[in-house]
Amino acid sequence: MSDPEVPAPAVARANDKNAWNWLLFVPIVIPLITPLFNHDSPRLFGFPTFYWLQLLFIVLGVSTTTVVYQMTKKRR
Repeated sequence: MSDPEVPAPAVARANDKNAWNWLLFVPIVIPLITPLFNHDSPRLFGFPTFYWLQLLFIVLGVSTTTVVYQMTKKRR
């Protein structure tokens, strides 16, 4: 009976200390600032501030992640 093949150990990414990674804290911290959306006005298309600001937080997170990825991906 043959022994099952042991997978190679995963390579740790401890060397990934790029300063661009700090930008990923922006979409985490900004939604935690409750005075930004703790009111009813201004309304956008009839929606209170809370709802349309949540959609802007999604756009902020996607754009920030895209910028960090583009700036930190390895060049060939």
